[in-house]
Amino acid sequence: MSDDQSRCQAPVDVRRGSSAERLKDSIAVETPVALVYNGISHAVMMATPAELEDFALGFSFTEGILEASEELYGIEVLEETAGIAVHLDIATQRFMELKQRRRSLAGRTGCGLCGTESLEQAIRPVVSVTAPRVEDAAIQHALDALKWHQPLQRETGATHGAAWCDLDGQVLLAREDVGRHNALDKLIGAMLKRRFDPHHGFALVSSRASYEMVQKCASAGIGCLVAVSASTSLAIELARQAGLKLVGFARPGRHVIYHQPAVETAPAAHASGG
Repeated sequence: MSDDQSRCQAPVDVRRGSSAERLKDSIAVETPVALVYNGISHAVMMATPAELEDFALGFSFTEGILEASEELYGIEVLEETAGIAVHLDIATQRFMELKQRRRSLAGRTGCGLCGTESLEQAIRPVVSVTAPRVEDAAIQHALDALKWHQPLQRETGATHGAAWCDLDGQVLLAREDVGRHNALDKLIGAMLKRRFDPHHGFALVSSRASYEMVQKCASAGIGCLVAVSASTSLAIELARQAGLKLVGFARPGRHVIYHQPAVETAPAAHASGG
């Protein structure tokens, strides 16, 4: 999908006091995206139709469908009348496991729980991670740079961003989507494709830090999550269980540390692509 398909133009009426003006506005495109594994549709998410291969790989990884990118043998994005279908050819063992726990995730924007059949399915065990030593200055530097990596948000005002930052706060990679979960999945998928080391940096998201965001980061081995908005109680609980550093309300000159592990590592090398 091209970037042009992630936005469209729509006529709008702009009201300023008693005056009105008819203009064209840039609108973020939101479309159903079906994830089809070995010919079987597993999930339908509402997403921005861009970087869908990254999205499919990241979703597959953070939802525990795949354990390694090598288990994905092929991927094809097909436009259909009702939306977009992303076909993934995955390892037979992973497909058999998927069929055993198959559930429908018919999604609202970025919803990852719709169709869950029981309370036990709602919250999967969180993976333990090692938190890197992320200095306050690095968080502030990344926060200041994030807006320059969100062109769709600047144009439409309707999308979330997720960025991978090194320990100096340099933004190395970023993805956007109408759904905050989707943006993070796209980022993680892009990191997997480029073989970025999740131990040598931190994730920065333009949304709140919900438990799903913590769970997805931990699934990918990311040990620090920084969010522009607040954290939820369950996100803090999962961060404690995982040993993940959780930061929220990241604003210019200020941020809140919700959980800081007692032991943080100072990697010798910064994040880089393979």
